[in-house]
Amino acid sequence: MHFIVINMPEHPKKEHSEHPTREHPGKGVSLDNIAKTVEDFVKTDSQLKGGHFSIYDPVSNKPLALDLEKVHKDRLSKITENEYFVCADFKSTEGKMYDLDFFVKEDKGNLKVTEISIHKEEGKPRYNWVEEGGIWKKIPT
Repeated sequence: MHFIVINMPEHPKKEHSEHPTREHPGKGVSLDNIAKTVEDFVKTDSQLKGGHFSIYDPVSNKPLALDLEKVHKDRLSKITENEYFVCADFKSTEGKMYDLDFFVKEDKGNLKVTEISIHKEEGKPRYNWVEEGGIWKKIPT
């Protein structure tokens, strides 16, 4: 399993969390802009790969063909000065539900998806988040 570390300003340790949390986007970047960036990324990927969003699942050792159900604007957070987090629900062509975590970075006015990971399969988390000294880390469940 791949884990990431997100550096953030110093805060007291927080226990396990559903997702990293910080303030909402600031000037020039809106929740709608970030959600649209993820939606457009998924749409383009789907068009290039036969009509479904494709991501490799390291647990099942196979690619997943997914359809976007919803981008959660209520689970969208500003992580650093120019990086944002959002999660989205997908349904596989096999009927399973997946929750994917997306990281979006702003660079010179452009938003770009920089990382995607499978957070949940059928509602069961594969990892949780914990904040230690201002740094959010993925930890196995």
